[in-house]
Amino acid sequence: MLAVIKTGGKQYRVSPKDKLKIEKLAAEEGAEIVFDNVLLVENEKDLIIGEPLIKGATVTAKVLKQAKADKVMTFKYKSKKRYKVKKGHRQLYTEVEITDIKN
Repeated sequence: MLAVIKTGGKQYRVSPKDKLKIEKLAAEEGAEIVFDNVLLVENEKDLIIGEPLIKGATVTAKVLKQAKADKVMTFKYKSKKRYKVKKGHRQLYTEVEITDIKN
């Protein structure tokens, strides 16, 4: 069984026991989250495609941790103009484990 969910402006293909790093959600570690923006569900028998969402379909997940990703460095430079800028960024994310898919 698999599903395609939408969260944080992105789409993810998930199945039970998958672990994902998604955009930060306001939830504590160990909490249950229900995603109701389900775009597609595939069972052993059939394929259900939403238009754009499937009514009544949910994906349940458990929050494993809240963390920051690795640092990404940006560097701008213009030759002969004494211009250089160096910046760093660490994106916040939530790691979840998919527990159940219902349609």
